[in-house]
Amino acid sequence: MRKAILILHGKQAMNEEVRKAVLAQREQGWTLDVRVTWEAGDAQRLVSEALAADYTHVVAGGGDGTLREVAEAMGQAGTEASLVLLPLGTANDFARAAGVSLQPAQALALLEVPARPIDLGRVGEQLFLNMATGGFGSQVTASTSEDLKKVLGGAAYLFTGLSRFSELQAASVEVAGPDFHWQGELLALGIGNGRQAGGGQVLCPEARVDDGLLDVAILPAPQQVVGALRDLLGGEGLFVRARVPWVEVKSTQGLDINLDGEPLQAESLRFDVRPGALRLHLPADSPLLSRPG
Repeated sequence: MRKAILILHGKQAMNEEVRKAVLAQREQGWTLDVRVTWEAGDAQRLVSEALAADYTHVVAGGGDGTLREVAEAMGQAGTEASLVLLPLGTANDFARAAGVSLQPAQALALLEVPARPIDLGRVGEQLFLNMATGGFGSQVTASTSEDLKKVLGGAAYLFTGLSRFSELQAASVEVAGPDFHWQGELLALGIGNGRQAGGGQVLCPEARVDDGLLDVAILPAPQQVVGALRDLLGGEGLFVRARVPWVEVKSTQGLDINLDGEPLQAESLRFDVRPGALRLHLPADSPLLSRPG
């Protein structure tokens, strides 16, 4: 039963800290095999191969995009195997919100913590673990270069936002769900199973991964653009919020959505939640759990 596979992003193949952490878990009695991704679709293929080979634990080693791909593949498979996150990206938004250590050895130690059933969000045929974002915030995330991330880390997102301040534009959107309706111009939209995106933008501060609901956060466009980026990054009192099992988002101008790093474009999208769709190892006191401990 102590059989795990690490699906590791190709950029991390020579990470010595990861190598040491893997060896440490093997010394603790784990069979921990490593597979490295090279191109699009590898993560999904490796998950399928791992499940066919009866691995009971899957470790996603990489950033939020790698986590989304592995979690989605496991959720679609409907497996009883459980997932461990080894955060190695620039933002690591889900891991930070969940209280998962950014130190490889401590993150892999979660193999010893019992897995908990958690929800996955769904839009169309795609599943997501963390958050869908739209508006200026998602534009900043999508346009932040990989080179800038290497130099500045998470601060790269803020730098990109400041450099594109003159491009700030509101989007006319209608958002509707059970007992909730909002229509108007917005600067940012978050539909979260997790709490933050875009390198630390906390859009859904009360989100839980096991409550069967999605948190909706809307930042309406102010009458004046001055200070709008500051409001986007820290204007907590300006948000319109809801907690719903499903929500529909429509815009005649078209929607640009960032789904844990995956871009989506459409005029209308429906988001809902799949309760208990994935078994995930989280710290016992994780803020994302409704019932910690």
